[in-house]
Amino acid sequence: MSKSPNRLVAAIFGAVYTLVGLAGFLVTGGVPFASQEGELLLGFEVNPLHNIVHLVIGIALLLASRTVGGARSANLTVGAVYLLVGILGLFIIDTEANILALNGADNVLHFATAIILLGVALGADRDRARTTRTA
Repeated sequence: MSKSPNRLVAAIFGAVYTLVGLAGFLVTGGVPFASQEGELLLGFEVNPLHNIVHLVIGIALLLASRTVGGARSANLTVGAVYLLVGILGLFIIDTEANILALNGADNVLHFATAIILLGVALGADRDRARTTRTA
């Protein structure tokens, strides 16, 4: 793997989110698919839909980590989505709209993920992206 911060971060976050998605299925056997309340996994509430979202995001980041451009685009996209999910999470906890069983810990994690992914996507590998586009 080249010394690209975007590739490294995408690979790490991809692996973590994939593993969390898989682990979530170990605790959500009796939880309805899109329940407002889930089972706790490391302090985070998860339901089967939440697990699938983690798997999709994790696999997307892992696949994107193969190239600098792909990793940078994925980090930017996933970071922006997590920023929106973090903001929405502040308003939908304890409502019927909370189909991902979000709790306060989830919101903190979503904002932290957004800050890291967006920061790396916007701040790293800019020279490589520029030379790739001009080549």
